[in-house]
Amino acid sequence: MTKMTKLMGATAVALTMGSAAFADGHGCAAEGRLSIIGNEFPAIQSIAALAQSCDGIEGEANLTADHQTLNLAGMSGDPAEYTTAVVANSSIVALINEDVIRPLDDLIAAHGSALSPSQLITVDGKVMAVAFMANAQTLMYREDVLAEAGLEIPTSYEDMLVAAEAIRAAGIMENPLGGAYAAGWNLAQEFNNMYLGTGGAFFEPGTAQVSINNAQGVEALEMMKALSAYMNPDFLTHDSNATSAEWEAGNVALMNMWGSRSQVLMDAEGSEPQVYENTRITAPLTVGDSGVPATTLWWDGWTVAKNISDEDAAATFIAMAHGVSPTLLNEETMNQAVWLIDGFEPQAANEGVLAAVAAGSKPYPMIPFQGLLHTALGNELSDFMQGNESAEQALADVEAAYTAAAIESGFLTE
Repeated sequence: MTKMTKLMGATAVALTMGSAAFADGHGCAAEGRLSIIGNEFPAIQSIAALAQSCDGIEGEANLTADHQTLNLAGMSGDPAEYTTAVVANSSIVALINEDVIRPLDDLIAAHGSALSPSQLITVDGKVMAVAFMANAQTLMYREDVLAEAGLEIPTSYEDMLVAAEAIRAAGIMENPLGGAYAAGWNLAQEFNNMYLGTGGAFFEPGTAQVSINNAQGVEALEMMKALSAYMNPDFLTHDSNATSAEWEAGNVALMNMWGSRSQVLMDAEGSEPQVYENTRITAPLTVGDSGVPATTLWWDGWTVAKNISDEDAAATFIAMAHGVSPTLLNEETMNQAVWLIDGFEPQAANEGVLAAVAAGSKPYPMIPFQGLLHTALGNELSDFMQGNESAEQALADVEAAYTAAAIESGFLTE
């Protein structure tokens, strides 16, 4: 038996660029409290700053890489510590399952007439989030390093391995590959990308029964292990921030990185001219012969907490809608994301995400038990990556951990 909640809307949002029709947003006023929890990359920082600028708003923001470990606890109190959480395909599910965010239909009727339907994330017929950007992990490369080694731009992970060996053999870089392989959420996401790239499916059709201990799962893990041989030996501690720092230090020539990080890695701050002037973004890589990009499409959006007053809920909605209005877009912010905002004009830093969309990349699965699998992957894959067990054993451990959690949560029965 399987308990399953139907979640819809992610694909349509991720594929719709610049269709929103907000009011001009030159003024924003609301009485109440705004407390934001979210990730710390530049696009969200810009939104949070604009939202807090509304007249009458008592605003604060906690933007941190640890947001996914803080948002649920911070919205579970009464009143909730945070009035809004910035979420994505994966992180909204836990908030819905624990009933800490409210449907937005009434607030949209009262304050959101200018929102585009394509931005509205609908769950079981109720709007639960407003999306503002699309995201994906794609290939970032150093044009000068590839030229020095006489290499073409890789289009597959097999190509990346060849390039890494050539760069190392030429003495250009000892560890030319980067990746957000930190044990936990990041490592699990790299597996998700690679597994989808092999053509694998996470679950038996129509069920919550996991199905990754197979040829595609082994192929994905073996490719990840092969890539790690060309990474910093401490790769299991490197999240997106640490991997980006490696890039800016000039230690890395090729990596799979979030589009939302591209602008920072292409600007003049934090690295030498030789690095940022030669940083390029392109389509996600493939693996094997499936033809499916080894990445996932994401939307990012905002929610409104359930355990707050109606006054604070309205103030939060009005301020966040202002935060993602066309007022946001200027010379500095235009290239921070693939914005789902009217007036967005694609920039060089957006090319990877747009290429991921054009290549038919799959959305991250927005189903209630995907998070349990993500957690199990993050907890169980490190031993394989360190050479302490086989791929098959690691995948068996993942399936066992997931199954126990799914039974406990009621998605499976014993």
